[in-house]
Amino acid sequence: MTTGRRSQRAPRLLLVTGMSGAGKSTVLDALEDMGWDTVDNLPTALLHEFVHGPDRHTRQAHVAVGMDARSRGFDPQALPALLRSVPEVRPEILYLDATGAELIRRYGETRRRHPLAADRPAEDGIARERDLTAALRLAADAVLDTTDLKPADLRDELRRRFGDEGDELVVTITSFGFARGISRTADLVFDLRFLPNPHWVDELRPLTGADAPVADFVAVQDGWAEFMDRTEELLAFLLPRYWESGKTYVGAAFGCTGGRHRSVAAAIAMAERLRHRGFSPNIRHRDLALRPNDSLELGQERMKELKRPQE
Repeated sequence: MTTGRRSQRAPRLLLVTGMSGAGKSTVLDALEDMGWDTVDNLPTALLHEFVHGPDRHTRQAHVAVGMDARSRGFDPQALPALLRSVPEVRPEILYLDATGAELIRRYGETRRRHPLAADRPAEDGIARERDLTAALRLAADAVLDTTDLKPADLRDELRRRFGDEGDELVVTITSFGFARGISRTADLVFDLRFLPNPHWVDELRPLTGADAPVADFVAVQDGWAEFMDRTEELLAFLLPRYWESGKTYVGAAFGCTGGRHRSVAAAIAMAERLRHRGFSPNIRHRDLALRPNDSLELGQERMKELKRPQE
């Protein structure tokens, strides 16, 4: 089975928008390095002319346009329709987001004023911008939360999503730890915490799910085989349909408590299963390099105990 490679597809027109301070400049720089034609803060009235030029020539390169509250004529309600009105391109919207606390921290570091709060605290502008761009977030083809992404990580994420020329579905399998926050880049999230935790096995604690003893340990646990079989069937069903609907990137994330054992083993095993199905998944282990942490693991296990019904 193949993912459905398409030939001679129209170039992509990507609107890069979202929250100010969420990384729009980094995204546009990365796309430019990948051969895209990019422009930031383009007035909306010039969109058609920038994409096709005054002679309306057929464009070959992909185009990324950055627009936000600073752009002249910025109308979040009208932008999706305007994007779709550009002929001979594949329009997409990438909405960049981050938590309010992270955006405030970034504005504090750069000492820049928020564009919607020139004489007010940054949090006031952030709240206004969330309301202003809510319609764009709902209309977006992809929402990318950059809270936990360093600039280098963000560039890697963009290469996975957009460095492939968009001619094949880009599948990324991620492992992560719930105790350090849910994966913010995943479309689908699967929870491995129903399995016994290898962290509490002394000889397995310093190892990870990439090591054979841990992989063997989880593989014999009750429910593992059925979980993997059913998840594989679900992904095999969904991925071609995402592609046919126009989606070019899908992220599936496997989570456990600390992100070092069960989730890593599951991500590696699922990626291998999908390769046998004809896909070419990338693998990203978010928390693999972190040290084992008893208090973190114990805290999550205690929370699970408290959520169970009392007899």
